[in-house]
Amino acid sequence: MPMTPSRNAQYGGAARTASGGAPRRRADAERSIDSIVAAGLECFREDPNASMTAVARAAGVSRVTLYAHFPSREELFEAVLAYSVSEADKALEAQELDNGPADESMVRMVRSCWRILDQHSFLVTASEGLVGEPRRRRQHRKVLDRVDRLIARGQEEGFFRTDLPRTWLVTVFYSLLHTAAGETRARRLKAGEAASVLERTLLATLRKPEP
Repeated sequence: MPMTPSRNAQYGGAARTASGGAPRRRADAERSIDSIVAAGLECFREDPNASMTAVARAAGVSRVTLYAHFPSREELFEAVLAYSVSEADKALEAQELDNGPADESMVRMVRSCWRILDQHSFLVTASEGLVGEPRRRRQHRKVLDRVDRLIARGQEEGFFRTDLPRTWLVTVFYSLLHTAAGETRARRLKAGEAASVLERTLLATLRKPEP
């Protein structure tokens, strides 16, 4: 049963369903996928090394059903990552980043991204060795596009520097965000100070140099 376009997009096309079937079977399959992805998110939050069996048990489905939709652990991780990124994008949309001065919007962007990453940092650990950095970055493409648009607006408004490629500034944003998460996990940076340190560092990096 093919997934609906919206659901297939939501989970990054990772889930698979059997071909054919009536709408009711399709709806049942979609509910199973939703349950598996939600269970995967919670299982990996509690234990980054949670097994596929544990996810199936938490989702209330058989291993056969789980593997029918997600034939490999990697595909399940991709779906969970895609779901978390989708939720992150919704949270960023609620911040109305297109309104107000770009530098103030960037502060909201940094704080929101850090809050989201802090809540889902366990997925980075859980996906190591399964989802490589290039693929993980592609999963974050929609969020990074928001960063790109905000930096472009800040350049037009005269807040952000134009002497460096915008793609590089987006990469700096992405890299510093994940570096801060790693430093926090390693306890070299206090969790309560991370958002403030990240905000000051990124704004200092992005700000247009004084003449």
